[in-house]
Formats: sequence, C-alpha cells, structure tokens
Amino acid sequence: MDLPQPRRVTDVDALKALAHPLRVSLLNHLVAVGPRTASECAAEVGSSASNCSWHLRQLAKAGFVDRVDAGDGRERPWRALDVGYSVGAFSEDPAVRSQQDALIALQLNEDNRLAQRFLDRQHELSREWLDAAGMHGYTVNVTPEELTGLLGMIDDILRPYLVPLRADAPEGALPAHVGLRAFPR
Repeated sequence: MDLPQPRRVTDVDALKALAHPLRVSLLNHLVAVGPRTASECAAEVGSSASNCSWHLRQLAKAGFVDRVDAGDGRERPWRALDVGYSVGAFSEDPAVRSQQDALIALQLNEDNRLAQRFLDRQHELSREWLDAAGMHGYTVNVTPEELTGLLGMIDDILRPYLVPLRADAPEGALPAHVGLRAFPR
C-alpha cells in the first residue's frame, strides 16, 4: 500500500511562511491530533486564540492548513493538509538554504519543547506509558547511501502509524512523538 508522503517544502516563500515558532507548533499539533479550533490549538501551544487564528490563516495562505466544515455553525476547526513536512535536500541556493536552516532550528526547538513537556508531565502518565517511553541515541557507522536506506526503512516502519493515516488505532492509543535526527558526527 502506498501511503502519503510528507510535503517536501523547497519553495522559499513556503519555507518563510512556515519558519515561525508558533506556526511550527501549530502545524505539528494539527498533524499530531487532527482538526482543532484556534482555541483548542491555543491551549496546546501556549498562545491566545486570536494569535493562533492569525497564524493559522498565514499557514492557510501557504497551503499548509485549511478549514473544516463544523456543520453546526460554531467555530470551524483547522486541519493540516499533509501528513507532515520535510525540507528535503539542503539547497545550494543561499536564500532557500537560509530558510531551511531557520525551519530546522525551529523544528529542533519544537522537539525539545515536546520532550520537556513530557518530562514536566510524566507524573500524569500511567506506568505503562512511562515504561513505553524512551529517549535513545545511537551512533552508527554508515556510508551516505546506507544512511539514506536506513532512514527510508525507519520511515517505512513508522508511516502506517502516523495519526493522519491510521484508521485502525486500538483503544488506549495516544499520539506519541517520535523525533529522528541523522547526520555525520
């Protein structure tokens, strides 16, 4: 089965639209949990509903999110249009590369924010979730081709479990953050 791929963001204007800390948090939240209103997003990302609404509109202009019909006339939720995003290969164009670097830095900050939130809230989790959670670091000895293949295999393993793709999640399943970084030491 061919599962949808993350959006590869290589256009400098799209990179600029995404390269804002709140927008990264908002988009990652919508990818992780599905459609949410600006008010629901605000509670998660630590901002006001009006500020989130403004930034969600900016993400919509760049084609990252859109509105979902609420059906009841109340506030309409926002949804991510893709299952995630990637900056792709590092560009040789300095303008694009600068925006890629900015977005990667923001994503690293977001990963750290999520890890810290986990540590701050671990007392709220069941023993089962605490035992399942882990933070591992590995140093592998590989060629560029092997690293590309390894990352592809990891992606193939994780993709069926992505929140926007998994329709058969069993009872008790929760969104879990899995971050992966791979680069030469």
